[in-house]
Amino acid sequence: MSAFRYGEQRRPPPPTRVTDVAITRFEHIYEVDPRLMTEHVRQQAFPNWDTQRIARSRLDHLDWMHRHFAGKVLSAGELLSD
Repeated sequence: MSAFRYGEQRRPPPPTRVTDVAITRFEHIYEVDPRLMTEHVRQQAFPNWDTQRIARSRLDHLDWMHRHFAGKVLSAGELLSD
């Protein structure tokens, strides 16, 4: 468990550009560049811990889906080659 410091949670770390449309701010968390989405989706500011919680929850959900429904896991490269 880490301490909650309001000032540290309000401002996300500086983005690192991954591609023309993707950035990353946290390890293993990729985002669509928010500048590309402002025309159609109003952007909301939320704390850093919530970004990390959402990413963890998605991974938990995918793990659950794999345990219950997948016979095997394919990589994106395998899917593209089909």
